[in-house]
Amino acid sequence: MNIAFLGLGKMGAGIAARILEAGHPLTIWNRSKAATGPLVEKGAKAAGSPSSAVQDADIVFTMLTDDEATREVTLGANGFLAAMKPRAIHITLSTISVDLARELTEAHAAKNQQHIGSPVFGRPNVAAEGKLWLAVAGKEEVAEKARPLLETFSRGLSIVGEEPWQAHTLKLGGNFMITASIQMMAEGFVYAKGQGIDPAVFIETINSALFQSQFIANYAKTILNPPEKPGATVSLGRKDTRLFREAAAEKHIKTPLADYLAERLEIAENQGWQNEDWAVGQYKVAQLESTADRKG
Repeated sequence: MNIAFLGLGKMGAGIAARILEAGHPLTIWNRSKAATGPLVEKGAKAAGSPSSAVQDADIVFTMLTDDEATREVTLGANGFLAAMKPRAIHITLSTISVDLARELTEAHAAKNQQHIGSPVFGRPNVAAEGKLWLAVAGKEEVAEKARPLLETFSRGLSIVGEEPWQAHTLKLGGNFMITASIQMMAEGFVYAKGQGIDPAVFIETINSALFQSQFIANYAKTILNPPEKPGATVSLGRKDTRLFREAAAEKHIKTPLADYLAERLEIAENQGWQNEDWAVGQYKVAQLESTADRKG
């Protein structure tokens, strides 16, 4: 089975490496050619364009930044849609909008191709370890064909439904809950610090007593000990929150908490923190607003 992988950013590079290490022939493409070097050294073949990358592929993965990049690489004037073989499978790993997921499914169906939505949960280090969790949606027989590949870079997967957009809807809901959890911790840390309590002691105590969550522990560590390289940026968090709100609005669902979070992320970007870690940015906004309130 020939595999193509397009998009070798922080997440994509780790996932592609796991597929390659599992022994699958892999053709790769990335807008910046420098990112292809490490994988070529391990045996991958670099393609000069999205179309040339997918022309012999049975399965095509995309892990691209956003809707704009995904649409350009897939459906754009120089996109790969026309070059994919009939019955080949396109698996979208990116966090994209529900509307684009539907558009991709329809475009592939018109070409007698298959589409699976499989957005991932986990940060780049988790991708490199092959321990992501996947939300998967698509026709059952197509999803089962792809399962062995998906298992090379995941610790497990959830089958969401037979419509690819359903997986992307779930992913947006999950990212909303991540953002809400980060805000909970950010405001809790500001509260603890204001009471003379070490935020690290505060969260260790509460997590041990109430949540017993590795997720909480990991994000607390990120907030209190900011990484040199962000796993996900404030800009990505703002984008995902916008897509969540749009998907909810389409179904006439009110999201007051998401509206509040969107305002916090907008403040972070306006402060120039758009490229900082998503969780760190939210914490900085909580600190900023607390300071402003005290001055007021």
